Amino acid sequence: MADHHGHDHGSGQAVVADASVRLARVSDAPAVGVVQAALWTGAYAAHVPNDVLAGFQPPAFASVWRESLTNPPTRAHRLLVGCAGEQVVAMAAVGPSGDPDATATDAEILVLGVHPGARQQGHGSRLLHAAVDTVRGSGATALRVWVPHDDRVLRQFLEAAGFGTDGAVRDREVGPQRVLHEVRLSTAVTDAPAAGEG
Repeated sequence: MADHHGHDHGSGQAVVADASVRLARVSDAPAVGVVQAALWTGAYAAHVPNDVLAGFQPPAFASVWRESLTNPPTRAHRLLVGCAGEQVVAMAAVGPSGDPDATATDAEILVLGVHPGARQQGHGSRLLHAAVDTVRGSGATALRVWVPHDDRVLRQFLEAAGFGTDGAVRDREVGPQRVLHEVRLSTAVTDAPAAGEG
């Protein structure tokens, strides 16, 4: 299950002076677990059963990321982290698109989000720019992302950055008789999207 909550969009606030984006290290896994647990708890609370929500714990996510960073699924899979000073406060994971209609040059944002305590400081925009640069460097010409159909804030953020709906939709089972409706947005990455400064 991918999530992209916690982005920031055009706040007008001052950018944190020591903010940065870099490739994640294995030692970042615990901090990434904390960020993802916060993101998924907020994003999926209305969509998944309580027993599933209770499983969104930092150690569980950290374990998965530790393994993924140690043994990436492919050479094109990358985890980027947004930092405030040395503290990891945001994350973006990218890799090849797994969609049935994907070509070898279609990439996908698997996770994109900023910890609730670090929003409105530009981390989302910086991560998105870095994600585009990363997939372009891996040979991708298009970047896709699946978004819950009712997440208007995320869609506005991505659309302002040059993404648009491409007609693809899917329903994912997230629990007994629980379905999450998602729409796919995409953009060409031959030129960087004009992501709004956040």
